[in-house]
Amino acid sequence: MLLAALAVILAWPVPVLLGRARWVRRAPAAAMALWQSVALAGGLSLIGFPLLWGLTPFGDTVVEAAPAFVRSLVEGSWIPLLEHDPWLPTRIAAATLALMLFAHLVLTLAVTAVKTVANRRRHRQMVELLAAPPSERSRLAEGISGTPTRVLPHDVPLAYCLPGLTGSLTVLSRGLLDQLSEPEVAAVVAHERAHLRQRHDLLRLAFEAWHRAVAWLPTTAMAQRAVAGLTEMMADDAALTVHDRRDLVRAIVLTGEAGAPTAPAPVPPRTENVQGDGSVPLTLRLYRLLSPADPLPVAVRLLVVVAALGLAIFPLVLLL
Repeated sequence: MLLAALAVILAWPVPVLLGRARWVRRAPAAAMALWQSVALAGGLSLIGFPLLWGLTPFGDTVVEAAPAFVRSLVEGSWIPLLEHDPWLPTRIAAATLALMLFAHLVLTLAVTAVKTVANRRRHRQMVELLAAPPSERSRLAEGISGTPTRVLPHDVPLAYCLPGLTGSLTVLSRGLLDQLSEPEVAAVVAHERAHLRQRHDLLRLAFEAWHRAVAWLPTTAMAQRAVAGLTEMMADDAALTVHDRRDLVRAIVLTGEAGAPTAPAPVPPRTENVQGDGSVPLTLRLYRLLSPADPLPVAVRLLVVVAALGLAIFPLVLLL
């Protein structure tokens, strides 16, 4: 019953409260750890409750009961157990449903990852085809970004990084290089490089797969938006450690006011776009940068991380 209660709590009230919490803006990394533990513990509880209940007649723990469950199905030895447990067919159905749900989650994650890699490969090919010839400005951009850089012949200021299995690629537009100063371009690139360095693409991928797998659960969409927003905050904070706050704010304003591109340049993927994906309103990002609140004390952030670890481990303890 503890797993059932935990599944219900993590499926609705906890994500809603965490999504509305204001302290996350003061400690986005700690909040990210908590969101990951909520998703992991919620998934384990959602799968673990029917699995554990279904395997009860076959053993005290999942590790002990699972092999016995499989053997009984193969050998047909579960039929005599009906005399002692009339709920046995329902238990077998529950355990089977739990295993099917687990397979569904793993398959959805794999399919989402394969599609994402394929989309990025196609996008990179488009960038290579449309990129402007090397110039002094593009060489300057490559010096700023520190990675292979392509400049799109596009007047709208935009910048993003494409993660890749063989290396990342920084993509800037001619409009960005023409309208922003060198420190502002450097601040924008630092923001995008932070996404790559901290592997925000993998975080977003996991929560996107979680949402696709259980789209019937509204809080998965809330979690996906919250995680996307936290990655933007974390990238902003990383950029501010090496660049002036005014440069980053001005760059965000210019890129945010530019709107969506209308030229035949490829539209950057949402997960790497400097303007974000709509999960964090532009006004909220600017408010956070222009009116910064004091970070949460280290002890509080450490407590949140410890609580996140405990939450993630708790369902495993109940299962094993």
